[in-house]
Amino acid sequence: MKLLIVAVGQRVPDWAQTAWDDYAKRFPFELKVELKAVKTEPRGSKTLETLYAAERQRIEEAIPKGFRIVALDERGTALSTKALASRLQTWQLESDDVALVIGGPDGLDPAFRQAAHERIRLSDMTLPHAMARVLLIEQLYRAWSINANHPYHRE
Repeated sequence: MKLLIVAVGQRVPDWAQTAWDDYAKRFPFELKVELKAVKTEPRGSKTLETLYAAERQRIEEAIPKGFRIVALDERGTALSTKALASRLQTWQLESDDVALVIGGPDGLDPAFRQAAHERIRLSDMTLPHAMARVLLIEQLYRAWSINANHPYHRE
């Protein structure tokens, strides 16, 4: 199974890249995690619809056909870590490759969000995009560790 994180925005602080790299290398061979960063559309005097359309096209080009699309959305379903572990297990049992999508500064195109197979939120708080990437990969690793009875997660 593959987990593909598609994130709008190409530059992240060194601390975020270091954290991402650390978690990414922890995943087992059978659960590959990949990050595809897509370009943020320059804001300028463009309309929001124009920005959404440009970023949506880049996102869709980054996601291979057949992937289950999970949009990260502030209005999405809130999941506990154990609920995410259950969701991950379901994706694995169904042999779904999954693309988790983090939008740009203005979020995701509303039509893309609606078309996604699932919408989840990481937090009720607004997070910087670099932090969202790190939080997402850490929670995916924690979810895997729960399912694998690995001692990383403690309750």
